Amino acid sequence: MAREAISLCALNKTLNRVENKLQTLEGQFTVLDSSIQKLTEKFEFQTTVMEHQFNQDEMWSSLLEDRFSSVEVNLFYSYICETIRCLHSEVVEMLPDLAKALPTLSSVLRQKGRNQRIRLAWKSVLEKLGLQEEDVKALCAFFITNCHDACYYPADQRQDYANDISSIINNVVKNQLLQRSLLSAIRIVEYRKN
Repeated sequence: MAREAISLCALNKTLNRVENKLQTLEGQFTVLDSSIQKLTEKFEFQTTVMEHQFNQDEMWSSLLEDRFSSVEVNLFYSYICETIRCLHSEVVEMLPDLAKALPTLSSVLRQKGRNQRIRLAWKSVLEKLGLQEEDVKALCAFFITNCHDACYYPADQRQDYANDISSIINNVVKNQLLQRSLLSAIRIVEYRKN
């Protein structure tokens, strides 16, 4: 009986040790699982950031490498100017009390990060016009790279090209982001005109 008690006590101690080790392993597994989740989220975020950066680099390279005729640059520039004006006026229309603080689209872009009302108005305007942040960045990048050489064509001068401007963009603009952004700009300008 004493022998059975000793062997039962040893068995209990062994079981307790095994149970403790299992609990320790379970805790370590939970920590590892949580770490894997965090690493996966970071990896997905980094993938998105790198993809976005690649698209931006590709777009800037395209702007610097593509050679558009002066008429094409002027047409694109004119539509972009109209789209920028539209974006700005839509935001100011939603926030008339901030009109003096938002004299240009660049002021809207600068302040949207600091002011929630501006940020919400900006998102609402983008949605209303069917644009995304990337579209605006692409349009602004084109504007920046070509503003010193481009001439603004008023609506009546653009009218000569209005019927085939989409095919011009599809044929000469290689970068898909810029192509999509320019087509959106044309859609916005032509829609507001009607």
